[in-house]
Amino acid sequence: MVESPGRAERADVGHAVLYAAAAALGGFMFGYDTAVINGAVGAIRDRFEIGAGGTGLAVSLTLIGAAVGAWTAGRIADRIGRIWVMRIAAVLFAIGSLGSAFPFDIVDLTLWRFVGGTAVGLASVISPAYIAEISPARIRGRLGSMYQLAIVLGIAVSQLVNYGIAQAAGSASDNLAGIQAWQWMLALAAIPSVLYLLLTSTIPESPRFLVAQGKTAKARRIVADLEGGSAERVDERIDEIRSSLGTERAQISVRQLFAKVTAVRALVFIGIGLAMLQQFVGINVIFYYSSTLWEAVGFGEDRSLLISVVSAVVNIVGTFVAIAVIDQIGRKPLLLVGSVGMTISLAVAAVCFHSATVTRDADGETVATLSGTNGTIALIAANAFVFFFAASWGPVVWVLISEIFPNRVRAAAVGVATAANWIANFAVSATFPALSEWNLSTTYGIYAVMAAVSIVFVLTVVPEPKGKTLEQAG
Repeated sequence: MVESPGRAERADVGHAVLYAAAAALGGFMFGYDTAVINGAVGAIRDRFEIGAGGTGLAVSLTLIGAAVGAWTAGRIADRIGRIWVMRIAAVLFAIGSLGSAFPFDIVDLTLWRFVGGTAVGLASVISPAYIAEISPARIRGRLGSMYQLAIVLGIAVSQLVNYGIAQAAGSASDNLAGIQAWQWMLALAAIPSVLYLLLTSTIPESPRFLVAQGKTAKARRIVADLEGGSAERVDERIDEIRSSLGTERAQISVRQLFAKVTAVRALVFIGIGLAMLQQFVGINVIFYYSSTLWEAVGFGEDRSLLISVVSAVVNIVGTFVAIAVIDQIGRKPLLLVGSVGMTISLAVAAVCFHSATVTRDADGETVATLSGTNGTIALIAANAFVFFFAASWGPVVWVLISEIFPNRVRAAAVGVATAANWIANFAVSATFPALSEWNLSTTYGIYAVMAAVSIVFVLTVVPEPKGKTLEQAG
């Protein structure tokens, strides 16, 4: 019996969605790990008696681990495959989560966070690259956005878990079943890594990696399953992939990416710019420090944790908006709308924080207090910023940096761009506590300027790969 084209197309899309969903769990680890510290940071500060600088370092040094993982992920993946890198990331993440939950001191905690960060860095390169490499062109934007959806779901779940644990224990510093609540928050992060390890054992290797390794027959079966079409059309796609890999067989070093002025080098700089601007607008400040930030402007611990959950829900809604329209209207229009929205909302927040009354508490730490109206407006502006980011720069950057590079350099180039993303993330996260103590309004003003810069960047240099195969896009 000959299967109808419509039925075959649905089957192909179904397999692609399942494979992408499994790989996207790396994004869930990313989101959970980077946000779970939000509910624990105050308790960690009190437990180890550290100031703003030490707190920033303990929270953000994990991001340096992520940068290291991202920088090395491409070369490792080109040698042993995308699936094995995902599995290594899952194991490292579980070890790092449990180690950071039961540290001897702040140095030990920071080292374990570095290990977990390395795992997140590996996954942050390989998961979106794998999704791009197994996705049919017509739905690659939506499937690529699943990675960001997994990130925001990880953020939301971690916020809910933090809130539930803190409520059950009384606060993040109190004991729950003989263990401090903040330790439960960090230890439970090991659960998604186990799920990631199990699911990545059920999905096929990237057909582009298989072609690079000379395993053409296996690659042909996967392409036929995902893209359908006649045997001749599948052979044409395999030949197209093989041709795009060139003679280097996808084995290219990071140094070679910058060796001379080429179209590839220009794309790498565009990828780096996208990745760094995604962080320089200050998005992760909302998730790393939102509880302590909203406490500082007049909300109690329980209410500030609940506000963090609301922000996470707004993040999810915005991401679904991006998934719905990215393959229809394209990448650049989404980025532009997001940039304008972020610029306005950040500027409003900066103006609100300008009116804050700054005092010092009994411990000598700076506390900013907003009046009722300005506090409400600042809260609305912050969530508007989250929405515009989630509907644009959140998912679109990961989609773009996984599809604009040629096959032969994709893994290495995505690794470089993602490492830049983590370094920028570190810079913003490590400096925010000190900057906010200095002048919270100016800090948000800086992020607003970065959002305005992103408008110019998108208009002048960002390409539009909508509807193209990876071979055509790169």
